[in-house]
Amino acid sequence: MVVSFVRTVLAVLVVGAFAIACSPLEGDGRHLVPLSSAAESKLASMGSSPGAAMMVRIFKEEAKLEVWKQTRDGAYKLFNTYDICAWSGELGPKFAEGDRQAPEGFYTITPGLMNPHSNYHLAFNLGFPNKFDRSHGRTGSHLMVHGACSSAGCYAMEDEQITEIYALAREAFEGGQRNFEVQIFPFRMTPANLARHQDSPHMDFWQNIKEGYDYFEVAKQPPAWDVCNGRYVFMQPSAVAAAASMAGSCAPVRADEAIVTAFVAKQQADAQALDAEIIRLAEAEAAALAAEQRALEAQAAAEARGEALNNAVDDFFDTLFSPFGGGEGAAAGPGQPTDGTETATTGATAAEG
Repeated sequence: MVVSFVRTVLAVLVVGAFAIACSPLEGDGRHLVPLSSAAESKLASMGSSPGAAMMVRIFKEEAKLEVWKQTRDGAYKLFNTYDICAWSGELGPKFAEGDRQAPEGFYTITPGLMNPHSNYHLAFNLGFPNKFDRSHGRTGSHLMVHGACSSAGCYAMEDEQITEIYALAREAFEGGQRNFEVQIFPFRMTPANLARHQDSPHMDFWQNIKEGYDYFEVAKQPPAWDVCNGRYVFMQPSAVAAAASMAGSCAPVRADEAIVTAFVAKQQADAQALDAEIIRLAEAEAAALAAEQRALEAQAAAEARGEALNNAVDDFFDTLFSPFGGGEGAAAGPGQPTDGTETATTGATAAEG
């Protein structure tokens, strides 16, 4: 009887605790908050709509999240930029479960990855590890973009921000978009930024994902991507793709020839700019080191001159006051016999007396 009673009490307590823990998450409608009238007006002014397709870009170093929306002409335009409240780890991709590192790369978000009952207000799962991550044996789980401004390998937003981002994704899915792309970069993939991090062990990976960055920059549409031989493949001219398929190798993603031409031109221009920036940084570093060396030498010379001046002053005063010091070996003045003469004279005088 007692055991049964205890079990009943425990069951009530557990159910009650569960109800308390889940009540703020179940049925509160946070995932159904409509877009604000200001957001809808902004979408209309840029030639888009709530149901139009969307894309997300994240930049770690700047701690920025961008939402891009497709417009009536098919191109994507920037809708809004949000400050990321917190992200964990450092620049570079995620490697293993528990390393508390926020991932980088290209991730595809489907409706099933949306979490309306997140413990962090609202969230969507990045789907890590993706095909690229798995090809490199990388592990991790529950990597999210979420609210509550707290991160352990995720990208955390303020609740108000994630509410709007979630609503934008929800409306895009309801408008017919089957998935949206999240592109995550360490920083904006410019030659200047790459040059600043030229010694990073992640440079080859960053150069690879820069291809997807450059594709979007020239096409203003999210690139289709695949993985081939452990690298992201974003697109190739149709003829090259056909030839690769016939040869039995990895089939590159096809893209419009005009976009490919613009992409190749950007890649070449950026490569030249990167080389020039690396040289500029090296020259600037050399000039800074030379200036620092000159400053050190000038300081040492000034200190040496100061020491020499102090020594000269000391020598001057030593010479000036030495006749009055009564020291040994001082020259005798007129009429002042040496001690020996004075003694001898005194002695003679005494004898005569």
